[in-house]
Amino acid sequence: MTGTLVLAGTPIGDVADAPPRLAGELAAADVVAAEDTRRLRRLTQALGVQTTGRVVSYFEGNESARTPELVDELLGGARVLLVTDAGMPSVSDPGYRLVAAAVERDIRVTAVPGPSAVLTALALSGLPVDRFCFEGFLPRKAGERLTRLRDAADERRTLVFFEAPHRLDDTLAAMAEVFGAERRAAVCRELTKTYEEVKRGGLGELAAWAAEGVRGEITVVVEGAPDKGAEELDAAELVRRVRVREEAGERRKEAIAAVAADAGLPKRDVFDAVVAAKNAEKGGTGG
Repeated sequence: MTGTLVLAGTPIGDVADAPPRLAGELAAADVVAAEDTRRLRRLTQALGVQTTGRVVSYFEGNESARTPELVDELLGGARVLLVTDAGMPSVSDPGYRLVAAAVERDIRVTAVPGPSAVLTALALSGLPVDRFCFEGFLPRKAGERLTRLRDAADERRTLVFFEAPHRLDDTLAAMAEVFGAERRAAVCRELTKTYEEVKRGGLGELAAWAAEGVRGEITVVVEGAPDKGAEELDAAELVRRVRVREEAGERRKEAIAAVAADAGLPKRDVFDAVVAAKNAEKGGTGG
């Protein structure tokens, strides 16, 4: 009888968000494979749980070498629990190699669902959530980063990225260059932690904000590309769409930005159409 591999989600910030099953799995596992054993120790202390199984490290540097060892444990009937520093194993964290190796050998793989920075940021962004894609971390080198972004330039689904705080300004500037400075985005910082912040705006505006320096764990959500197949909208239709949004409670500035983004136009074009319509109305009532 082979064992079971358990992928366990861990809190992305607030330890109170730990899944109810996590404490029991930590206590019952024969082997706990942790991205950082020191963080695991802090987590178990916070949860008031004692691990009785063997604890081993499982991180990017030893993932390839340690995977066969853990597979042997599983083949021998062990229950192996995999945890990362925060969030779900395998999602931009160690775990994929072990899952693939377990599946290849018909070993049961299950999960303890937990917090996800991807879904949390997506939900808080205010951008469309019906269709999205996760891009993980972009390359560190500027040229490779631009290439990846250009590959995603026509993606109509909402995009979710992870980024290091010291590279955020360069990344947002590159996104503004490739996607357009007016493309809507949200920078989600320190999710579920004390200093949680969600900064929303156009990519150009966010790049200027990030240039002053940003700290913490970062998730960036970017609006998908506008539909290039849509018919060109005349000024009257642009004005109508702005008014509809205003009547629904949006401020004019926000309505103009949203209509421009939906139409794939600069905000200035929509603003000019609104001003022209307003001036025409004034002229009509005064004549």
